[in-house]
Amino acid sequence: MDDEAARRNLFRITPSSPSPLASDPASPAMATAADPASLPPSASPFSSTGALESVPFSSGNPRIEETRGVVLLHPDPPAAASSSSSHLPVGRKPRVCVPAVPNHMTYADFCRFCGAFVPHMLEMRIVRIDGAEDQYSVLIKFDTLSSTDSFYNHFNGKRFSSLEGDVSCVRFVEDVHYTQLIEHAHSSVTSLAEQPTCPVCLERLDQDPGGILTTICNHSFHCSCISKWTDSSCPVCRYCQQQPEKSMCSICGTSENLWICVICGNVGCGRYKGGHAIEHWQDTEHCYSLELETQKVWDYAGDNYVHRLIQSKTDGKLVEYNCYGAHGADGMCSICSGDAGMDEAILNSKVEAIVEEYNDLLTSQLDKQRNYYESLLLEVKEENEREVSAATAKAVSIKHQKLQTKLDKCIEEKRFLDDINANLVKNQEMWRERIRKVQEREQAALRLKDEKIEKLEAELRDLIAHIECQDAVAAAPESISSDVQGGTILPGPSTPSSSSSPDRAARDRKRN
Repeated sequence: MDDEAARRNLFRITPSSPSPLASDPASPAMATAADPASLPPSASPFSSTGALESVPFSSGNPRIEETRGVVLLHPDPPAAASSSSSHLPVGRKPRVCVPAVPNHMTYADFCRFCGAFVPHMLEMRIVRIDGAEDQYSVLIKFDTLSSTDSFYNHFNGKRFSSLEGDVSCVRFVEDVHYTQLIEHAHSSVTSLAEQPTCPVCLERLDQDPGGILTTICNHSFHCSCISKWTDSSCPVCRYCQQQPEKSMCSICGTSENLWICVICGNVGCGRYKGGHAIEHWQDTEHCYSLELETQKVWDYAGDNYVHRLIQSKTDGKLVEYNCYGAHGADGMCSICSGDAGMDEAILNSKVEAIVEEYNDLLTSQLDKQRNYYESLLLEVKEENEREVSAATAKAVSIKHQKLQTKLDKCIEEKRFLDDINANLVKNQEMWRERIRKVQEREQAALRLKDEKIEKLEAELRDLIAHIECQDAVAAAPESISSDVQGGTILPGPSTPSSSSSPDRAARDRKRN
C-alpha cells in the first residue's frame, strides 16, 4: 500500500507497520489502558478536562488479538445551537464518532443508514466502547470538513429505525491513541497480516472511491462490497460482532464452573459451586454433562470422563484428547512413539464400535428421558383431571345453590298465592250467601208486589162493573130503570183481562 493509502487509513491497525504513536516508547500513546496516570490529562479514561473527553475502546477478536486505545471527543454543542455551524467545535477535524450503535445493525445496515454520505467517507472503523457489550461504535473519516458538518447536522439525534427508539449521536473526534496490542495464544498468520486487497472483490483497497470499512475484528473491505454482506459476521474470519449471552446456572445464576446436560441442555454449576448439575442428574438420571470451559464430558454414573474428542481452541476442529504429541514427517508421534498411519487405521477400525456404543448410550438415555417426561405428562394429566373435577364440582355446587335459591323463592311465592286463593275462596262463599239473600229479598218483594197488583186489579174491575151498570141503568127506559133502581147488583166470577196477561207473564219471566 502506497503512502497516500496509508494516510487515508487513519484508523487501521497494522501489526506489520505499527503506528508512529505506538512505536515511540516516550510517546503517551504507549501507555496502557491499565495505567491511566501515564496518559496525558486529556486522554485518561472517562475523564473530561478542558474541551475534550477521552473514551477507551477496543477492537479485534478477543481469542486472537485485541487492540486497545483511547479516542478524544469534542463535547456536544448546546441543543439550541447544534444545527448552526458557528457553534461547532473550533479547529475540528473531518473525523466523527457514532457511539452506541445497536448490535443488531449489520455493517450493511449502517452503510444504508449513512446513505449518500458513503462516497464522501474515506474510512470507517468499527470499535467497542468498554462497558457497552450490546453496542458498537463507528469512527469515520471524511474527505472534506463540509461533508463532516453536513453528516453531523443530518444524523445527530436521528433515529436508526422508525420502528425503534434508538437515536444516533454524532461526536467530533480530535485524535485517536492506540495504547496496547494484546496478542493471545494460537493467533493465526491470517489475522495478523495486513489485507492489501478487499477479500470480496480482490481489488486494492485504495482504488474504490466509496471508502474503506474496517470491521471489529480488524479486517478491511470496500464499503460497496461489505454493504452487500447481509450477515453480521466478518466474511474473512466469521467473527460476529453480536456475541451470544453468557451462560448462567439455571438455579443460582452463577457464570463459573458451568456444566450443560448433553441430553436436555440444562445448565447447572459444578460440585465446587452450588452442585446444581449433580442435582439435575439425581432428579432426571441424565448422567452425561459437558463442561463449558474445557469441553469435556463427564459421566456421573461412572464417575469419570468419557469423551474421546474435544474441540481445538485454535481452529475449532475436533482432535483426539489423549494424544498431545506432534507427528513428524516420518509419521511418528513425539509422545506415544507410534506409527501415525497405523494409529489412524486403528482409530478408523474403532469408529464403528464407538458409533454403536454411542447409539446404545443415546438410546438408553433417550428411553430414560422418555420415561421421565411420560411420568411428568401423567402427573400433569392427573393434576388436570383433579383440577377439572374440582372445577366441575364447584360449578355444580354453585349452580345447585342458585337453583335451590330459585326454588325456595318459587315455593314462597306459591305459599303466598295459596293464601290469597284461600282468602278469595272464603270471600266467594260469603258473597254467594249475600247474593242468595238479596235474591230472596227481591223475590219476596216481587210476590208482594204481584199480590198488590192483583188486589188492585180486582177492585178496578169491580169499580168498572159498577160504573158500567150505572151507565146502563141510566140509558135504559124509565119502566126498566124504575124496576132496576130498587134491585141489588151481585158480583160475577172474576176473569182476568186479556190486557193484563202479557204483563204478568213478563213479570214471571223476570222473577225466574
